[in-house]
Amino acid sequence: MRKEAAKLKKQRLAPILSGAAAGLANGLFGAGGGMLLLPLLSKTTDLKQHELFACSVCIILPLSLVSAGVYLLRGGGFLLDSVPYLIGGAIGGVIAGLTLKKLPTKWLRRALGVFILWGGVRLLIK
Repeated sequence: MRKEAAKLKKQRLAPILSGAAAGLANGLFGAGGGMLLLPLLSKTTDLKQHELFACSVCIILPLSLVSAGVYLLRGGGFLLDSVPYLIGGAIGGVIAGLTLKKLPTKWLRRALGVFILWGGVRLLIK
């Protein structure tokens, strides 16, 4: 009985801790929460690869809104600067949403790997 209670506690705690880690990364760095969530979701759920990507996006949206709200309340004056990027981002999001299931999992993983490497190299060089 104790084993089952411990397993249930771990199952309830894993999503909360995973979300907290994603929220920290997203809030501190403005990115990375989704990349952090993918391996965490794959370990704590039985979602397929395409579902993991979609679930990550669904989680990151509210986390980003919370972070943006906190920044705005603390005097952030970036809202007008972000509008052109929001328009382009919405267009890219629609295209990605329509094509996600059509892309092979292997290519999704490779594309994510390239983006992670590119971002890491840029940060190390600067």
